[in-house]
Amino acid sequence: MNEDYRYCQAVQKRYSTSYYFATRFFPLALRPHVHALYAFVRVPDQWVDHPAGKTPEQTFRLIDHYELDLRRALRGEWVASPVLRAFAQTVREFDIPLRYTADFLNAMRQDLRLHRYQTFSHLQQHMWGSAGVVGAMMLCLFRCHNDTLLPYAVRMGEAMQMTNFLRDVGEDWRRGRLYLPLEDLQRFGVTEGDIACGRLEEKVVELLRFEIERTRTLYREAEVGVHLLPREYRYPVLLGARLYAQILRRIETNGYDVFRRRARTSTAEKIWIAWHCRREV
Repeated sequence: MNEDYRYCQAVQKRYSTSYYFATRFFPLALRPHVHALYAFVRVPDQWVDHPAGKTPEQTFRLIDHYELDLRRALRGEWVASPVLRAFAQTVREFDIPLRYTADFLNAMRQDLRLHRYQTFSHLQQHMWGSAGVVGAMMLCLFRCHNDTLLPYAVRMGEAMQMTNFLRDVGEDWRRGRLYLPLEDLQRFGVTEGDIACGRLEEKVVELLRFEIERTRTLYREAEVGVHLLPREYRYPVLLGARLYAQILRRIETNGYDVFRRRARTSTAEKIWIAWHCRREV
């Protein structure tokens, strides 16, 4: 593993303890490329979520330069970013379609200007770029990108992204964003004022229960595809999914307080889930 990939590994280890834990069970030769893919999507995600005083227009330009530098790296030109140097090598080696990287970066741009989603279908359109394409790129790394597996990979991306949205309701609100579909708020009689104040009234809890169950359905649908993957990838993919799904349980045990408490899985939980997943594949 060269220094660029080591840098990507450090990025993943810093920002995603659960997914990094699962990544260690991929075949050794594949791990640097998984790190590179994670780091590629994490960098602009950090810019969007933590702008460090930058205006949306300045962050928009950062993403534009990031995309231009990726294209330069893919042409074999030197770029300053170790993440892009590593990811460009991965893209070339595994024939990752550039439409996926473009769709992802467009989703990051969308986060800078679109902060509400009327329906779940509307939200799914956003999640294709922010998460579905990541599942699709993982299939490229597994060298089994095809029409049979792609829908399951997209579902897995949606499930994980919805888990993030539910865990981060309070944080996203403070950033001016709300990823719970407005039609769902209306269905349960929840107002944006309820979200702003972090009210844990029964109607808010019922809304969160509904979204959690919908997300669990996405995980169940996605897991059907896990058993269609080449055998060496089934365990880490299933483990990653189960570790992320455990966040939903932590939200429940936290009393659905997604405003003041961050749902996290403990080391003991990770080990317990890893042991149970091993028995299934």
